[in-house]
Amino acid sequence: MGIMTLAAAIAAASPGAASLPDAEPAIFQVADGDTRVYIFGTFHALDGKPDWFNDDVRTAFDQSAELVLETVIPEPASDPALAGPPPALPGPQVTTSASFLGTTKMAIKAGKSQGLSVAHGADMVLRRAADDAGKPVEGLETLESQLAMFARMPATAPAKAAPGGRPAEQRAMPALSKAMVELQNAWKRGDQAIFVQMIDQLRRSSPDLYRMMFAERNSRWADWIAARMQTPGTVFVAVGAGHLAGKDSVLVRLAEMGIESSRLN
Repeated sequence: MGIMTLAAAIAAASPGAASLPDAEPAIFQVADGDTRVYIFGTFHALDGKPDWFNDDVRTAFDQSAELVLETVIPEPASDPALAGPPPALPGPQVTTSASFLGTTKMAIKAGKSQGLSVAHGADMVLRRAADDAGKPVEGLETLESQLAMFARMPATAPAKAAPGGRPAEQRAMPALSKAMVELQNAWKRGDQAIFVQMIDQLRRSSPDLYRMMFAERNSRWADWIAARMQTPGTVFVAVGAGHLAGKDSVLVRLAEMGIESSRLN
């Protein structure tokens, strides 16, 4: 996935700037007689303001006996999809796709320029809260499986410089920085529509990447939730907001299995 594709996908979905109300990111639930699974769409890097970990999200978290994230990253490392090269692992190594790594580094730089940080991201906030409360934390995927997926990412052609000498990445940076902030603000408003648009744009522009990053993983995660529904208890599942949007979302996959979800806010 080239940076121009990422910029186009985000910018195409981003509305104009709007005043930000109290943060109310979208949270859903599936439940039966003795099991409840809260499904929360996260934003991996945030500016730390305003407070979103309250109201329905906080209540659902407090009621849950365990936290389930996309993957559990050993401290102090952060999500390799957001924080650059993955840490070294014992055993066979995998090489992260250079084009994917370049794209994520550019996205990180764009986010940092606007004050977004993985340390303030919803995943990290939830992980710290679970640790503080003594809640067990589980991953839907292993770190090794994520790194193997990154290594299989389809390569893209190197970005070409414009006549003026500026490469495509530099030309995309201002729009990408602005779009990431607007996307964060939409997340804080609980605006799922913008994520539906972004995911659909990605599906049309980079179908192989969409399949690997979203469609296939969403199916696996929906299968995990369906299986977890067979065990009594309350669980808080937190995955990137994009995985809860679009025609192949986790929620759609659950519905296809006869497990209906409802939004709490």
